Amino acid sequence: MFWYSLLAVVAVLFLLSVTLPVPRRIWAFFIYSSKSFWLWVAGVLGLRKLWYSLTGQSATYRPLTRPMLLRMWCEDMGPTFIKFGQIIASSAGMFPDPYVKEFQKVLDRVKPFHFDDVKRTLDEELGAEKAAHLIDVDPKPLASASIAQVHCARLRDGTHVVIKVQRPGIIARCMADMKLMRALARVLASLRKNVELANPVGVVDDFTKTLTEELDFRQEAANLDRFNDIMRELGHKHIRCPVPHHEYTTRKILVMERFHGLRVDKFEEIKARGIDGETKLVDGLRAWFQCVVFYGFFHGDVHAGNLMLLDDDTIGFLDFGIVGRFDEKERYLVTDYMIAFASGNYKRLAEIIIEMAGAPQGLDVDAFVADLGETYRPLLTLSFGEVNYSEFLPGIQRTATRHRMMMPNEFILITKQLLYFDRYAKSLAPKLNVFTDPRLVLGMMQDIMKARMQADAKKAATPPA
Repeated sequence: MFWYSLLAVVAVLFLLSVTLPVPRRIWAFFIYSSKSFWLWVAGVLGLRKLWYSLTGQSATYRPLTRPMLLRMWCEDMGPTFIKFGQIIASSAGMFPDPYVKEFQKVLDRVKPFHFDDVKRTLDEELGAEKAAHLIDVDPKPLASASIAQVHCARLRDGTHVVIKVQRPGIIARCMADMKLMRALARVLASLRKNVELANPVGVVDDFTKTLTEELDFRQEAANLDRFNDIMRELGHKHIRCPVPHHEYTTRKILVMERFHGLRVDKFEEIKARGIDGETKLVDGLRAWFQCVVFYGFFHGDVHAGNLMLLDDDTIGFLDFGIVGRFDEKERYLVTDYMIAFASGNYKRLAEIIIEMAGAPQGLDVDAFVADLGETYRPLLTLSFGEVNYSEFLPGIQRTATRHRMMMPNEFILITKQLLYFDRYAKSLAPKLNVFTDPRLVLGMMQDIMKARMQADAKKAATPPA
C-alpha cells in the first residue's frame, strides 16, 4: 500500500510540474539543454559529421559553434529567450561579435501565429461588436516579433491603421521564464570570476522590468501620447510617432496610425529619392537628446526598424514598448556625463561614473581616468563612420573590469542607443561625429543650460516643506 501511495504522490507531483508555468518551463530548460549538450558531444566526437556522410548530406554539414548552439537553444525555449537573443543581436560591442552575428538570424525568424488566434484575441479583448469596427484586416502580418505581430487594417471611416496583437499565452510564459532566467543569472554570478561586474542578475531584472511594461499595450499607447506631446512642446512639428486609438486599445491589443515611408536603413532608396539623410539624422538625434535633457523620457530602442523617413517629409519614431526614464538626479548625472564626454574631461567623467555606480575599495582614480581617456578618445577624434563600435564597448567593459567598476545602467542605456544610431549613421552621414558636430554639441549645451535654469526656477518657486 505504501508503494502505491508513493507512486500516486509522484504521479501527482509530476502532473503538477508539467501543468504549472514555472515547473513546466524548468522541464523545458532541462530537455532543451540536454538536446544542446548531446548535439555538442556528437559534434566533438565527429558523430554529426559521420551521420551527414552516411546520409549523403556531406555538402550541407557545418560544425556547431557555441553561438550556434546557444541560438538554437533560445529558439527551442521560445519567445522570451528569442527576445533576449534579439537584444544580443542589436547590441554590437556589448556582446562578443560571433554571438551578435549569430543572433541576428533570430531578428527575422520569429514564426507568425495563426490568423484565427488574431481574430480570437480581437473578439476577446474588444468584444465582437467593437472588433467589427476594424475592417479589411490583412491575414498576412506586416511584421512578426517575439511577443506580438502587426496587421494592417482600416477603421469604418476609412482610416488606415495597424493592429498590434499579443501572442496567445505570452504573459504567463514570460513571467515563468523571467524567474528561470534570474535563477540562471544568480548561478552564473556565483560561478564565474569577475562576472558580477557585468551584473547578470541586474541585466535580467532590467529585462524583466522592461518586458513587463512592454507586455501591457496600454502603457505603450500612453508612451506614444507622451512622445507626441513632448515633440509639440519642443516645437518639432516634423518629428512624431503613431497616434494610438485608445478606444480600440487594451493590454493585448494596440490600434494605431499607420505610417508610410522608408526605414532609415534603406540607404539606396533614400539616396534615390534625393533625401538629405544627414540632416534628418541630426534632427532625430537632437530631438532624442532633448527628450533626455528636458523630460527624462526617451525612446529606448532606436534601431533602424524603429525610425522612418515618412512620405510627408517628417521623421517617424516607431515602437514605444521600451522607453527610458530618468528622475531629476539621473538626468543631471547623464547630462553631466554628456558634457564631460563631449569636452574630453575624463576626470569629470570618472567622477560621474563613480557617483552613479560607487567606487570599489582601493580604486586608483588617476589610472581609471587615464584608461577612460584612452577608451573614449576615438569618439572625439573620429567620425561615426570611422569608429569601430564592436571594439569600443568591449574596451569600456575591459576598463571597468580592470578597475573592478560596475558600469551604471543609465550609462549602458544611453550608450546602447548611440550604437543604434551608429548603425545607420555610417551610411547616411559617414562624416558626422555626434560629439563634435556643432549643430548637436552647441544645441545640446544650450538645452542642458535651459533645462537646469528651469529646474532651478521650479525649486525656487516651491515652498519648503
